[in-house]
Amino acid sequence: MRLTNYGLIFAALLSLQGCSLLQTLAPEPKVITVTNTVKTVVPIVAHPKPVNLNNVKIYVVNKDNYDEFVKDFTDKNGSLVYIAISVKDYENLSLNFAELRRYIEQQKQIIVYYEEAVKPAAKEEPKKEPTK
Repeated sequence: MRLTNYGLIFAALLSLQGCSLLQTLAPEPKVITVTNTVKTVVPIVAHPKPVNLNNVKIYVVNKDNYDEFVKDFTDKNGSLVYIAISVKDYENLSLNFAELRRYIEQQKQIIVYYEEAVKPAAKEEPKKEPTK
């Protein structure tokens, strides 16, 4: 019984040691960590050409000027077609354009920020001290 206990202890010790007894005792190589900062090169592309919008005429027509408007409009354009928008919808359209303008301006600021961030740094010339 005692012999089997010693055998079990010996087998446990061998399994815990694993193959470490078979290796040579050479020192482990030193791990050296080197921090190297690399600035990425991002090409700066040209800005898109500006938007070229066409003129749009909006006529305000009511009961008082309707007959005059119909006569002038048909003389100028040939046919009479209506596209109506309420005052509230016109205000909403105006607010939408203002929101688009705000968004575009913010996008332009973001683009300028990133262009400045990736621009190569200018080398400063050493300052000359005045001679006495």
